[in-house]
Amino acid sequence: MKVAKYSRVQPRFQVIKDAITQAIRERKYLPDDQIPTEYELAEKFKVSRMTANRAVRELVGEGLLVRHQGLGTFVAPIQVESPLLEIRNIADEIRERHNVYSNERYKLEKIRSNKKLADLLGIAVGEPVFYSLMVHKENGRPLQFAERYVNASLVPEYHRQDFSERTPSEYLSELFPLSEVEHVVEAVLPSQQEQELLDISADTPCLLVNRRTWSKNKLISYARLVHPGDRYRLGSRSKV
Repeated sequence: MKVAKYSRVQPRFQVIKDAITQAIRERKYLPDDQIPTEYELAEKFKVSRMTANRAVRELVGEGLLVRHQGLGTFVAPIQVESPLLEIRNIADEIRERHNVYSNERYKLEKIRSNKKLADLLGIAVGEPVFYSLMVHKENGRPLQFAERYVNASLVPEYHRQDFSERTPSEYLSELFPLSEVEHVVEAVLPSQQEQELLDISADTPCLLVNRRTWSKNKLISYARLVHPGDRYRLGSRSKV
């Protein structure tokens, strides 16, 4: 963490805040990393303990840092917010936050629809469906467990895609401009597979988003998206 030169108009506590914020943006401090104590900050920046305390206190109030009594002050864990009423490509969301997007693909195969899938996709039982399972990551940390079922008759090349650079959501939106979306959100505990792939414990609260998408009255896909509750939240805003 670099020590910035003081400005005549910039308060000293702001210099400390800016230095810590920049260090977090440059990933010198990662989520859950401990930052220097107020005493160490005061020594480093040649300020009083009270000034260092104000800088840290304001960053805690802004949600960038968290205090743990008796342990110290830490970089707040990532908890991103996604608009509930929109469909955003998760890779774009992560990159817009100036973070690194990556994913791991575990399955991409053709299956036959059972009754549940047939009802969800509006097709007959036994019709072919493409199934994909991926985990999307932010700065290497799992953020979303994504299962997707796609109507194979409408998207015959889905199973031939690589998806290492372009996400399924991006691919489908290019082929089929969105005309309608259905979201059903639940609070759930993770399955064994979700625990392993999201690197969470069995008692971690998760957000499950069940999403169906249409294009020109054609039901294209059903997605089941699981997010650790301490890393992700959904929000919406509307005028009344």
